[in-house]
Amino acid sequence: MNFVEELKWRGMIHDMMPGTAEQLQKEMTTAYVGIDPTADSLHIGHLVGVMMLKHLQACGHRPIVLLGGATGMIGDPSGKSQERNLLDEATLRHNQACIQKQLAKFLDFDSHDPNAAILVNNYDWMSKFTFLEFIRNIGKHITVNYMMAKDSVKKRFNGEGDGMSFTEFTYQLVQGYDFLYLNQHYGCKLQMGGSDQWGNITTGTELIRRKTDGEAYALTCPLITKADGGKFGKTEKGNIWLDPERTSPYIFYQFWLNCSDEDSKKYIRIFTMKSKEEIEALEKEHDAAPHLRILQKALGEDITVRVHSREDYEAAVEASNILFGKGTKESLAKLSESMFLSVFEGVPTFHVARSVLEAGISPVELLTGPAAVFASKGEIRRLIKEGGLSINKTKVNEETMLSTEVTINQKYLLVQKGKKNYFVIVIQ
Repeated sequence: MNFVEELKWRGMIHDMMPGTAEQLQKEMTTAYVGIDPTADSLHIGHLVGVMMLKHLQACGHRPIVLLGGATGMIGDPSGKSQERNLLDEATLRHNQACIQKQLAKFLDFDSHDPNAAILVNNYDWMSKFTFLEFIRNIGKHITVNYMMAKDSVKKRFNGEGDGMSFTEFTYQLVQGYDFLYLNQHYGCKLQMGGSDQWGNITTGTELIRRKTDGEAYALTCPLITKADGGKFGKTEKGNIWLDPERTSPYIFYQFWLNCSDEDSKKYIRIFTMKSKEEIEALEKEHDAAPHLRILQKALGEDITVRVHSREDYEAAVEASNILFGKGTKESLAKLSESMFLSVFEGVPTFHVARSVLEAGISPVELLTGPAAVFASKGEIRRLIKEGGLSINKTKVNEETMLSTEVTINQKYLLVQKGKKNYFVIVIQ
């Protein structure tokens, strides 16, 4: 497979240095993407770079993931108007261990093939540098004029945010040295990243050229946006993380399921390994019946299974069916507590003492008393008569007796009023 052609049809190339395509066709090439380990999980914004490396490896080349333990202590000014909080080494090492587990779901680190992926941390070499050594051996090769000409620097000097500290100003030089180090120790000839990284990446190619007269190349992908202009991967509650403790598999799946048709056509190319023929067939099927959300479902399945598991994906689909009226009491009973809470997060909640259910209580008494879902007994009786009240996905009548035996996870009751109104009762 031709790596550059593969990225082109997927819409994943923004800029590319002359000679890059030829280098990749000539021989197995080592390329890297940098990730700042500022949290103990990747979020879906990181996946663009990770998928570039995955395609690179699939095309027979060798990927390196560089975790920026050192650069994470500084903070990249690109695309930012404020300086980042600095992290200590213990936090960075913890973050590295967590991120490595997530990366292993995308990249093959363990095979004995010559293109097995490599994970490195720039703290391991930058921490050994003294300031004087760095400015003498590296700093002298790049002029201040060259550094000042970068867009990320110019914007901050022209009034964005609170200006730029010397620490941040040196960032591109530190990142440039990373490329030089990987070039000298791993034969790395290509750095990839988002389009906002072009200035930092080309500083690295320039440093390699000036210091070693060697070959180095740059390739960037477009910054991913949403059709409505919103920031990709951000919701009202923040980032969509890969760690299930930060973003549940259900919320993760729902993010992809709720993408617009326009975004789904873009994302399925970027975030899956499906072939051009497979994607075009899915698009044709989708366009014939957009209401079935075929693209979104295919995208959600592919990436949820890869990041989490087949079981987590199936549970998320089951949970979606429950929320949208297709679930059964059996499917509700199968939900784990964490999945149940994810699905019904934000639903009106009532807390009831366990003793109330241990004694047994009718729906009318429970839902107009300890859990006042209804304002009056007349209102609930009318709904029961019309067959519009369910508890734990089972229709109830006035004679139904509720006890702790019917609770979900020994703790919850799910009240459904009509088709779409849900209430959760927590038994304490």
